Amino acid sequence: MRKAYIRSVGRFLPERRLTNCDLEKMVDTSNEWILTRTGIQERRILDPGLGNSYMAIRAAEDCLARAGVDAGEVDAIIVGTVTPDMFFPATACLVQKGIGADRAWGFDLSAGCSGFLFSLTTGAALIEAGRYEKVLVIGSDVMSSIIDYEDRNTCVLFGDAAGAVLLEPAPEPGYGILDFIQRIDGIGKEHLHMKAGGSLLPASHETVTNKQHYVYQEGPQVFKYAVKEMAQVSLEILERNGLTGEDLALFVPHQANLRIIQANAKKIRIDHEKVAVNIDRYANTTAATIPLCLYDAIVEEKRLQKGDYFVLCSFGAGFTWGSVLLRWWE
Repeated sequence: MRKAYIRSVGRFLPERRLTNCDLEKMVDTSNEWILTRTGIQERRILDPGLGNSYMAIRAAEDCLARAGVDAGEVDAIIVGTVTPDMFFPATACLVQKGIGADRAWGFDLSAGCSGFLFSLTTGAALIEAGRYEKVLVIGSDVMSSIIDYEDRNTCVLFGDAAGAVLLEPAPEPGYGILDFIQRIDGIGKEHLHMKAGGSLLPASHETVTNKQHYVYQEGPQVFKYAVKEMAQVSLEILERNGLTGEDLALFVPHQANLRIIQANAKKIRIDHEKVAVNIDRYANTTAATIPLCLYDAIVEEKRLQKGDYFVLCSFGAGFTWGSVLLRWWE
């Protein structure tokens, strides 16, 4: 059976930087408190009125340009996000029109911070089925649009960004997306959610007044689940493919908290030099964290060589989590 591989990557980062020192002036916090507990120094914030599709389109264009592929060749577009421009139409529709992908169909996928990972394996399945040759997968979130900047427990954690990859059939057997494990558990509803805005609690004066359209998170509970489940699923995918952490050239975890990243790296026994980390520069960009790390590793740092094994791992609202094993071809 043919496999999908990542042919190209792209990204978009808003120009505006919101530093920890800036947040010190907005809420009761400090640079030292944020840095010690999260590893974050700054985050990017999208200008008001632009919306998710603005970022997603630009990440997609960057990805396609790097591959030398015309948008008209794209067969499908999958956008992992929890902050679409609007409930409908899907962000994928706006991206399709924005980049001129006349032949493409697509949809949005909501899985919190696992949105990109779930979208990636869905896109890979379309390639593996033999139905499509080029699938554009995007992780894009404007978290600043659903964050209460008077809540010091959440406003320090998130930023805005978009990342994209182009999937195509792997040129050789044994390369590309080799295996994945993905899981969900609805217990996460209690610990990480946005209360209002859906059909259960439609928007009203009351929901706005009560600040129910912002992210609610119980940090300690999310931390506990993330450390346990991310490590377990990463170990599981390595073991069932006859590998260990020592065999990996790169480990790309979701960038939620530096302590979570370090704990997971320790559990799978991989050297910290092989762990992708950019949370200090971008914070938690939800569905965009993993493609941003891939961009750093592939484009800027050139950390992968042909034949290298690497693992992507995520954890998000739901709860949702998973791991993907890949072997680099280029």
